[in-house]
Amino acid sequence: MKHIIEQKVYYSDTDSFGIVWHGSYLRWLEMGRVELCESIGLNMLDLESQDIVLPVTKMNIRYKASGKLNDIVLIETEIKKLTPITIIFEQTIRNKESGKLFLQAEFEVVAVHNDGSLHRRIPDIIRNAVEKVPICQG
Repeated sequence: MKHIIEQKVYYSDTDSFGIVWHGSYLRWLEMGRVELCESIGLNMLDLESQDIVLPVTKMNIRYKASGKLNDIVLIETEIKKLTPITIIFEQTIRNKESGKLFLQAEFEVVAVHNDGSLHRRIPDIIRNAVEKVPICQG
């Protein structure tokens, strides 16, 4: 299942040359992962109330081109893999109008307790939600 959100590039997302600042992409990627999780019934505040937090433990981002002020970008997020202790998300950000690829990314998250200690396995509430959606083939 691919989850897609649109985001306009605002002045605050850019550097002094009107080019998207690299940190803006990270914020948009986080938005994509959270929105995908919510679309399958996993609300971050509800999980936290159940002693589950999903921090990023690994990220790989390949920047391909730069977005510019007033572009409309598409943040595409899929779950690539579910292992006993991690969820791996695959993400892209593209220009909506041209389809030009700005970046490809892969993020790995784990489940930890609110005190920071690792869950030994992905909790059932998460596993059950993720197993109901198709895993991407990329």
